[in-house]
Amino acid sequence: MKPHGLEVRTHQRTETVEITEAVRSAVREANIDHGLVHCFVPHTTAALTLNERNDPQVVADLVSHLERLVPWAGPWTHQGNAAAHVKASLLGHSLVLAVEGDEVVLGPWQGIFLCEFHGPRARTIQLVFQPG
Repeated sequence: MKPHGLEVRTHQRTETVEITEAVRSAVREANIDHGLVHCFVPHTTAALTLNERNDPQVVADLVSHLERLVPWAGPWTHQGNAAAHVKASLLGHSLVLAVEGDEVVLGPWQGIFLCEFHGPRARTIQLVFQPG
């Protein structure tokens, strides 16, 4: 099955963008009754994560703590955007999610987030569907 490219535009240097509904829509379009959806961000300064979607303060805390843990102006040997590379590596570049009945299986509080660390930019998330 051909991968599906999901385009996301970010607006700040560091931010989270919820993409749950876009992934759900792509799964429905792919008509996968049961299986897996592999989500991959092919960018070295962006990441994907699952987190709580009902309270926006949760992902705001994630961003603020990552900023403190990995400051932009650190003692980097790679000047420019080293902090963005480190943050993306800490969170990871992919998710594998179960699909049942044409729906992504998530917990009641979970959402799928693109994490931007060197924006604003246009980002692409590759979705690969694996029927089961």
